[in-house]
Amino acid sequence: MNDLSQTHGAWTPDGATPPKITETSVIDAISTVYDPEIPVNIFELGLIYTIDILDDGKVKVEMTLTAPACPSAQELPIQVKEAVMAIEGVTDCEVETVWDPPWDQSRMTEEARLQLNMF
Repeated sequence: MNDLSQTHGAWTPDGATPPKITETSVIDAISTVYDPEIPVNIFELGLIYTIDILDDGKVKVEMTLTAPACPSAQELPIQVKEAVMAIEGVTDCEVETVWDPPWDQSRMTEEARLQLNMF
């Protein structure tokens, strides 16, 4: 059974409280974004390095790409921001592309490796 108090606001004598943004909800949103060249979502690929959720509803995501010359370098961060901004309670989202540490296949989840036949 889901604990709705984790993702939905509550009513108090002072009025409604904003919904609580969880790391799980941010990961779920980011998991809807796919690299157009690879049929695995970018979270499973290991492209997301950091997710910071602030009390004021702002979310900061640090991500990388599979290579600096990735053709999706402009669109993937925008797609991540749009996915996170769709979460109820998020007031702003900053997505920063970082190159250190460089991405490598060891960052992929086991599920992603299985799906891509990379053992």
